[in-house]
Amino acid sequence: MDHAVGAGTVRGFDEATWQELSGAWGEPPWLRKRRQEAWEHFRSLPLPAPTEEAWRRTPPEKLAWDGLQPLVARGAADAGDALQAAASLLPDRLAAVVIRNGAGVRAEGVEALTPRGVVFCDLRTAAREHPELLEPFLFRAGLRPEENVFTAQHVAFTTGGAFLHVPAGVEVDRPLLVVDWLAGEGFLAPHTLVVLERGSRATLVQLRSGRASGPALVNAGVELVVAEGAQLRFVQLQDLPDQARSFGVVRAQVGRDATVHTLVASFGASLEKLFVESWLDAPGGSSEMLGAFFARDGQHYDVHTLQEHRAPHTTSDLLYKVALLDSARSVFAGLIRVHPGAQKTNAFQSNRNLLLSGQARADSKPELEIMANDLRCTHGSAVSRLEEQHLFYLQTRGLTRQQAVHMIVEGFFSEVLDRLPVEGVRFWLEARVARTMGAPAPLGRLAALRGLLEEVTARP
Repeated sequence: MDHAVGAGTVRGFDEATWQELSGAWGEPPWLRKRRQEAWEHFRSLPLPAPTEEAWRRTPPEKLAWDGLQPLVARGAADAGDALQAAASLLPDRLAAVVIRNGAGVRAEGVEALTPRGVVFCDLRTAAREHPELLEPFLFRAGLRPEENVFTAQHVAFTTGGAFLHVPAGVEVDRPLLVVDWLAGEGFLAPHTLVVLERGSRATLVQLRSGRASGPALVNAGVELVVAEGAQLRFVQLQDLPDQARSFGVVRAQVGRDATVHTLVASFGASLEKLFVESWLDAPGGSSEMLGAFFARDGQHYDVHTLQEHRAPHTTSDLLYKVALLDSARSVFAGLIRVHPGAQKTNAFQSNRNLLLSGQARADSKPELEIMANDLRCTHGSAVSRLEEQHLFYLQTRGLTRQQAVHMIVEGFFSEVLDRLPVEGVRFWLEARVARTMGAPAPLGRLAALRGLLEEVTARP
């Protein structure tokens, strides 16, 4: 792809395509206008230069979309495969929305939220039925098309997604589940918008998975808006097929005395470029950022994090852990930025990497950008390999080498998992780690998960 030529010249990513997507949504004029503005940016912006610091270790050409077509899903579709993938996540879930190739195909339990004023639905439905809630925030609450060609592409060709709006003072006491399912091949751009009004509370778990019949590119965006005194826990689980590549942005705007907990975990896709950011915009704001990444074979994960302290008396705490098998590679670049006047900031950042083979490679680059003088900021990173002495000790206790390695990897990730109170997600992550290791799922839970799977998939 030519860096000097606008990306909009590529066949399939043209004016007719975004208009077709807009028509499939039945979009209001204001949203159609935002697509058009984004497309104008997309057609004029080049790919980032590979010499840019953010792209030096992941050439932008690896996320090129030549030969792909945006998936313009219409009408109903089978949701069975997506439900099976999600069955073990939230045994006690209150509500679930299933999205297949951008279109909402299933909603369970959402009617119980309606009397309290909570809106939880797919993004296309929200654009038609709740435009007054969507319009102030969608593609305005952090993710803007003028940033670069990938964000412009995401907005112009958004295929669908999920919307959660919780009114002031309302507490949703059980986790909510979104399943973003990729079926087939092509380009998918799911978007998630979460808006918590003053003093509200909610937990949203998002599973991004699927089955690909050929090459696929997923360009995903997440906007989290957390107003004064509200508390949000957001979990994103990426388990895309190997044929897929992924670009993603997760941005949280944190208000006065508000709290956001994010966990991003990735196991799938051949390549992932991910930006995770918390913007602490008012005093008393707090952010916890957790990450768990496990790559194998030739997978390549490149993760950038930003703890943006714009106001005094704000707190952020980041812990990202990465394990690498075979010839996998990871890149972590984390920045704590403290703006002028953001006194009494407390910010912590830690990245830990575990190499499980001689061919694996991890690059870690924690950074501080400090423009205030009354604060506390610490950061650190480490890259380590398996200790043969530790493996020998476990093997003398009757474990095979594979079991010993699995136990060490489980222990490595436990510091992240122990900070996650959503039990179903912890079980899912433990099982996914085991699968990557080629080990059986954690004992004692298989029967319960199998029973839940049968129950969910048997529903009409």
